[in-house]
Amino acid sequence: MHTSESGRSRGGKGAGLGLALLSAFAFGGSGVAAKPLIEAGLDPLHVVWLRVTGAALVMLPLAVRHRALVRRRPGLLLGFGLLAVAGVQACYFGALSRIPVGVALLVEYLAPALVLGWVRFVQRRPVTRAAVLGVVLAAGGLACVVEVWSGLRFDALGLVLALGAACCQVGYFVLSDQGGDAGEAAPDPIGVIAYGLLVGAAVLTATARPWTMDWSVLTGDARMNGTPVAAGLLLAWIVLVATVLAYVTGVLSVRRLSPQVAGVVACLEAVVATVLAWVLLGEHLSAPQIAGGAVVLAGAFIAQSSAPVKGADGPVASGDGGAERESPARESST
Repeated sequence: MHTSESGRSRGGKGAGLGLALLSAFAFGGSGVAAKPLIEAGLDPLHVVWLRVTGAALVMLPLAVRHRALVRRRPGLLLGFGLLAVAGVQACYFGALSRIPVGVALLVEYLAPALVLGWVRFVQRRPVTRAAVLGVVLAAGGLACVVEVWSGLRFDALGLVLALGAACCQVGYFVLSDQGGDAGEAAPDPIGVIAYGLLVGAAVLTATARPWTMDWSVLTGDARMNGTPVAAGLLLAWIVLVATVLAYVTGVLSVRRLSPQVAGVVACLEAVVATVLAWVLLGEHLSAPQIAGGAVVLAGAFIAQSSAPVKGADGPVASGDGGAERESPARESST
């Protein structure tokens, strides 16, 4: 019995890691597809609105199927839509208007460290030293990937907005984990995503004012590193892959791993985005960026292989390098 349960746990963790990697790839590909549309004449906020609203329409039949969630978990659906969908997008793009992209991205991806703080001090669950080391390595590597030292300038509001994006991303990981250990009573992740996208689309409609958008851009071509690509095809990628697939695999990965592990693996999104920009947009990587990408990979691997499985009585690193078991009081508090 114990052996079979351990096997299932390892299998679930492996599947969760695969889903987290797929989610990072899908999210990371959004910028490569969005940049040609922006250069063709679309406002960045309009691209965000098209992305979220298109995904909401795709997921609408599933929202109808899971309509019971509106009565059972209205707070979860509202929070996911406001934080995990609208909040992350609006704060990040707001930050980009005031501070360099690299700085905004680095601040946003402080989220894994904030997730660890949430898990340790709010949920009072154990966090291993190796998991913390993984976060530190991933953050340091990310600084090299985005070359944060180039163009760094201080703008208080811009940094506040970037930190707001990081906090909203914490909400994404924490809310994705809600009910993951409740068995049959857990809220269906597909329903949560569907209603979250609907809420996010409603909020962004008021913010982006899509009626002012130049819709004719979507009927023509955009240029990707000099190659003409149908704008509609790029939009389809953003909606179906970079949003629908990204959110579905991301939420499912958190259910199988834990918020802190999935959060660190999500740092690979920056690596994916940089590599795709190199290959598809001709934005070449420097030596520090390549080295930083390797460090991010190492940090993500250390964190996912060392952090305790969600819901398990994992070890907490002790001062002498040994391990202590969680106390029964911690179990009763959750």
